[in-house]
Amino acid sequence: MTEGDKPLKVAVLGCGSVGSQVVRLLGEQAGDLAARVGAEVELVGVAVRRLDAPRDIEVPDGLLTTDANALVARDDVDLVVEVIGGIEPARTLILSALENGKSVVTANKALLAEDGPTLFEAAEKAGRDLYYEAAVAGAIPILRPLRESLAGDRVTRVLGIVNGTTNFILDKMDTSGAGFAEALEEAQELGYAEADPTADVEGFDAAAKAAILASLAFHTRVTAADVHREGIAEVTAADVASAREMASVVKLLAICELRETDDGQSAVAVRVHPAMIPRSHPLASVREAYNAVFVESDAAGQLMFYGPGAGGAPTASAVLGDLVTVARNRRAETRGPGESAYADHAVLPMGETLTRYHVAIDVDDRAGVLAAVATAFSEHGVSIQTVRQEGRDADAQLVVVSHESTDAQLAATVETLRGMDTVREVTSVMRVEGVAE
Repeated sequence: MTEGDKPLKVAVLGCGSVGSQVVRLLGEQAGDLAARVGAEVELVGVAVRRLDAPRDIEVPDGLLTTDANALVARDDVDLVVEVIGGIEPARTLILSALENGKSVVTANKALLAEDGPTLFEAAEKAGRDLYYEAAVAGAIPILRPLRESLAGDRVTRVLGIVNGTTNFILDKMDTSGAGFAEALEEAQELGYAEADPTADVEGFDAAAKAAILASLAFHTRVTAADVHREGIAEVTAADVASAREMASVVKLLAICELRETDDGQSAVAVRVHPAMIPRSHPLASVREAYNAVFVESDAAGQLMFYGPGAGGAPTASAVLGDLVTVARNRRAETRGPGESAYADHAVLPMGETLTRYHVAIDVDDRAGVLAAVATAFSEHGVSIQTVRQEGRDADAQLVVVSHESTDAQLAATVETLRGMDTVREVTSVMRVEGVAE
């Protein structure tokens, strides 16, 4: 057996919903993986927190260990798959694996969004691969196209539904008229939402993914802290109904944009928040817990990637895809592309980001109210795209949709409205995406 024909030995860190499926696929598809890699891929260890914990699969005898540190340092391990999640001990284990000459495949979006540069620098120093397709949108191949397929193009915008839990909740609110709490309860009953859904419904999960997408798309280091984040807990059935009246739907969107600033420089804007999009937009038809990412670039134009964005088996599919690539590189004694942050664009604060607002305002139904509201928008340099009045007498409501302005201008307009004598309440404020001016 030649050096290139020797089995490539794999250690898996974590055996939860994703890790157990990685272990299963490594066993069930061993023959196909060997043919694709050009050498046998052998699982030699699985690190877990407890040996006696219940698992979805039966791990072959002798592979389970609670000593993850020793596993990643073993001389015979070539590739490490990290599917523990979280910041620590995952960061320490990945760094140890790279320092010990292992190639690494990870699905850890939170760690990459918080401290990706440290990991990339360690991989560069070690001359090893760090691949992470499974960190964003589960089985959907989106990171590799951004990193490799579109490497010769200029990506200008990435717009995505990257959290299945929130998409399921908002879809149920749209199709059934349910409120947020009711839709969340159904998502939990069906297993789409955790008992503590904070990471999903408050946008933390989507923000981490947005940071990774923006970093790849714009060749700039973007962390989760750079991402403006709002969740969906404040979205009401009335918001969803108002969107329906505008032939729109509410989605939690991750929006990554390359913008030109006033001084002619390019800058990056990254945000996660609920927004209204027209039902004619491809993302509007993404239902239930599915994910989709819409990419715009200079040469390729508009591209859309769609599929299951979470779950053990779909995410394991992305992990195994990376594993095959990394294993091939290992046999060829080469490595794939590392971090690309050469552009080093500034990241715009949310206040400088251009957006549109949908504002619902309860007002006194008397002469001059509409003019006063229009003046409030004008004073802050915000142009009105549409306005309509609903109801009369004590129940009068104005619904205003603005043209594109900075978020700071729009926020200041809303504050002015809230202080007006003729405005009883600003009942809803939501951003609008994809509506033609």
